[in-house]
Amino acid sequence: MKAKDILERKGRQVLGVEADDRLDDAIALLANKNIGAVVVRRGDALAGILSERDIVRALAGAPTGFRETKVEALMTTDLFTASPEASVDELLDLMTERRVRHVPILEGETLSGILSIGDVVKHRIREVEDEAKALKSYISSS
Repeated sequence: MKAKDILERKGRQVLGVEADDRLDDAIALLANKNIGAVVVRRGDALAGILSERDIVRALAGAPTGFRETKVEALMTTDLFTASPEASVDELLDLMTERRVRHVPILEGETLSGILSIGDVVKHRIREVEDEAKALKSYISSS
């Protein structure tokens, strides 16, 4: 299974904010949609990603009025992305090695979706269950 297959099942909707949006707008979006990260854009360009982890790190010792901070001040700009052809194992390796939980999927320069570690693990478990069923069926028919 590849990233594009997971996106077909999950959907390709990507929620995002603009780099100059206020942090409280991004926090509201994360909370209202019950998601862990949003992509950050500057116009049509992908500028970064803002995750719950970014916000928590910034909140440690933050001054009053922090929620008016611009998203770009906190977003991660060193993005780890994958292509739609990336395998589940490649995605899991990337997420584990780079310690990220969300990976934007790019077709060239175009953002085609975003996958979370939960999305990828769910589909890996489905693969393992399907393999186990096939093996049981093979063994019982022999």
